[in-house]
Amino acid sequence: MFRYFPTNYVWNLSVDLAIEMGARIGEIEVMCAPLQEAAKQPDAEGTRAFRQAWSSMADRLCELASEDEAKGRLLSAGEKFKRAAIYLITCERLQAHDAPGRIDLYRRSLDTFTKGVGLLGEDCERVKIPYGESHLSGLLVKAKGAGARSPLLVQVNGLDSTKEMKYLVGLPAWLAARGVSSLIVDQPGTGEALRLDGLHAVYNSESWASRIVDWLETRDDVDHKRIGMEGVSLGGYYCPRALAFEPRFACGVVWGANHDWRDVQKKRLQREGNFPVPHYWKHVCWVWGAKDVDEFMQIAENVHLDGVLDRIQVPFLVTHGEKDSQIPVAWAHRTYEQLVNSPKRELKIFTDREGGVQHSSFDNSINAGHYIADWVAEILGGHTAF
Repeated sequence: MFRYFPTNYVWNLSVDLAIEMGARIGEIEVMCAPLQEAAKQPDAEGTRAFRQAWSSMADRLCELASEDEAKGRLLSAGEKFKRAAIYLITCERLQAHDAPGRIDLYRRSLDTFTKGVGLLGEDCERVKIPYGESHLSGLLVKAKGAGARSPLLVQVNGLDSTKEMKYLVGLPAWLAARGVSSLIVDQPGTGEALRLDGLHAVYNSESWASRIVDWLETRDDVDHKRIGMEGVSLGGYYCPRALAFEPRFACGVVWGANHDWRDVQKKRLQREGNFPVPHYWKHVCWVWGAKDVDEFMQIAENVHLDGVLDRIQVPFLVTHGEKDSQIPVAWAHRTYEQLVNSPKRELKIFTDREGGVQHSSFDNSINAGHYIADWVAEILGGHTAF
């Protein structure tokens, strides 16, 4: 794992995520070099400094992009807007949920991302999926060269990721090249659902996953019999839970198994394992709609997969990084062992040989991501060669 800040796992994780999304190392150096002392400060003070440095770089890139636009150099402008969005996404993710201006920062990241991918002509369509009295926001990426009805992989976030982050890391593009479409969703508790629509996380993920399938079944460009689902990090709980109670999914993948998240929380109360974000306990209370840590811990008692995985009767891929310092690799083995009725189950532990050994391969995602894309293409009827 690339460690720019020797003593701050959360900031290093953020830098690594930014690199995986497409950050440039020269810009990272400009942003991070002045932050060494700030990285040692308490969360609130440190994250303010981080936000200032990274949003200032985004400001600079947006100014340069606007100059490109004025000259008709739209491809150059699009690259800069897209990279500015990466830096805005990264610093927004680290802020406390009630930090002044956070929602404005988040809205700006959405607008900048949309402008960047639009100018670049990328196949990335914003969609809204009905969900009760509200909706879920998603990004739809079409398969390249596919027939009238394409297989599709629904992709969902973890605790603190967003659909834009997942898009930028690259799995949708890798799948598109293999003939598989993608729908990346901000499910309740993440992204737009949490920040703009006030939808908190729920343990019974099938309640929203089924609505996603309902919506996909209204589309004539999706093969309704070839819809799979992938979840990253905490999505490694949401995805198997959804498949256990929603039989219309054709396959499942977890990128980082999260078999017993309640146990992880108990360990974190004892300061075991690394936290993914600053202000951790306030963050999880916000995500789950809990008034305090005690209520959150009561909610977390439901967030485990024991007793449900034997309901899954479709192919399932369990992946995990060998050196994951957030979620012990033993939980990947537990998930795999309990998939007793899957007709094609596979456990893949990423080692130093492939890279991607840290949590959900955030340290080096490309080989792990290609492994997942190949497996999905083989299961859903895409292709792995031209």
